[in-house]
Amino acid sequence: MSDTAAPVAPAAIATCPADLRDKLEAIVGAANVTSDEDRLRLFSEDVWTRSQHVAMLIVAPETTQELAAVVAAANEAGVALAPRGAGMSYTESYLPVTDDTVSIDMTRMNKVLRISREDMTVTVQAGCTWLDMIEALKPLGLRTPFWGPMSGIYSTIGGGLSQLNAMFGAGHYGTSSESVVSLTMVLADGRTFSTGARGPDGNTPHYRHFGPDLVGLFCGDSGTLGLKAEITFRLILTPQFEDSVSFSFKTGPVMLEALAEMTRAGIASETCGFDPGLTKVRMKRMSMAADVKTLGKVITKEKSLGKGLLAAAKIAMGGRNFIPEEEYPLHITAEGRCKEAVAADIAKAREIAAKFEGVEIENSIAKVIRAMPFPAPNSILGPEGESWVPVHGQASLSTAPAMFSEIRAYFDEMAPTFEAHGIFNGFLFSSLSTSAIVIEPVFFWPEGYRPVHESMMEADHLKKLKQMGSNPEATAIVTQARNKVKEICKKYGAAHFQIGRAYSYRDRQDPAFLDVLDAVKNTVDPKGLFNPGGLGFPQGKIAQ
Repeated sequence: MSDTAAPVAPAAIATCPADLRDKLEAIVGAANVTSDEDRLRLFSEDVWTRSQHVAMLIVAPETTQELAAVVAAANEAGVALAPRGAGMSYTESYLPVTDDTVSIDMTRMNKVLRISREDMTVTVQAGCTWLDMIEALKPLGLRTPFWGPMSGIYSTIGGGLSQLNAMFGAGHYGTSSESVVSLTMVLADGRTFSTGARGPDGNTPHYRHFGPDLVGLFCGDSGTLGLKAEITFRLILTPQFEDSVSFSFKTGPVMLEALAEMTRAGIASETCGFDPGLTKVRMKRMSMAADVKTLGKVITKEKSLGKGLLAAAKIAMGGRNFIPEEEYPLHITAEGRCKEAVAADIAKAREIAAKFEGVEIENSIAKVIRAMPFPAPNSILGPEGESWVPVHGQASLSTAPAMFSEIRAYFDEMAPTFEAHGIFNGFLFSSLSTSAIVIEPVFFWPEGYRPVHESMMEADHLKKLKQMGSNPEATAIVTQARNKVKEICKKYGAAHFQIGRAYSYRDRQDPAFLDVLDAVKNTVDPKGLFNPGGLGFPQGKIAQ
């Protein structure tokens, strides 16, 4: 597994064989095949790093049939494939690792194909964003149980399932894959198949568990076992009532103990906690213009103008100093079919918080998160233009406080080094269903932004930031710190989303598990051309 500081992009870009390019243009149209250098280099970096290789071609299919034909042609030519959604990964998940890689741009496969209130399912193409799916469902009073990460304005659903997600709805329903009914997959030779029970016409999926669960097999695979073409989710009626409550705790471990107890109680649709470091970043990042925009969203979100104005007034009057400077805030949102059930969940949250000496504070941040669930990803840089990168682990409820304490102790030990190189950090916390807590340290350091940041951020916001240029020494220290966090997560048996090429995976499995995994890989991708090196698979064919 690699997790290294960003190398200098190589000057040379391989030329795609003319016969392969001709085939691909015949499949998707010449306008949807590009070898433009700027775009190739953009597709060869992620939020964390640049690859040492540059894709030689980008192909953008529009349908499952086009995707299958593209994959078959590339496989026949023996070139590697790197599927890319919105490009928001920070674990080298879609980066080319050979010079003869074709990058597949999934963003043209962006349609909501079918909404069935009768069967309570929605089917989308893999390049559809979470935002577009939710907006299509909203007028019908429907929603998926898990309904997106905070990056859902751009993040694609196929990318989310390949990497897995946390956030909206995760407190009740777990990660993104746990709301999936069916997948349509493309294998390396271009064959397609679909999972689950699929109705009398074979094309109306409605139930996931029909024999062995192949949906789970292809979720979290970092695009190494097959390419997701179409996804069917189950639906729920959009909860009609919601409320939020926020607390401040004296220490991180105590906050995590309270969060664990709330998680066991199953009272929150989503939870979001911060440490003092990340709270300071959030407060520094906000501007008056952003505040006005946010208050407007809060007003719109409420069921009546009066309630909206009251909620906005409370946020405005609360200002930015409602969280004690060195404490750990925790924000809880509850939702349900009736206001009495929501009130009971909020009351339970207050009861649990009190046991851990949590003090209730203004619920401004929780309100804002719900009112603006998919903000522009301006937070992928620091408040002055610093580079940003997370690292994370999903810990059990019982081990989360100890795992956090060990990471925190390491950061305290490194504080003089961090300070000398302008590195600062913070923590984000959230919960998954009733059994796991996500602990996500994030780093900011004085390294300049790159094209991948420019491609996602609002231009007006980017203009306000500094271009800090290269800083290999600070980046190397961040690399070291991220790797240490991964070691600590491994010690506590934590899981990871976005495994990509950044987290250890194969070395944590027993031989029998690897035999099964490798047998699957050899069946679905016998030449080893899907995201070579992803998920810890060796590059090339696996020895049998």
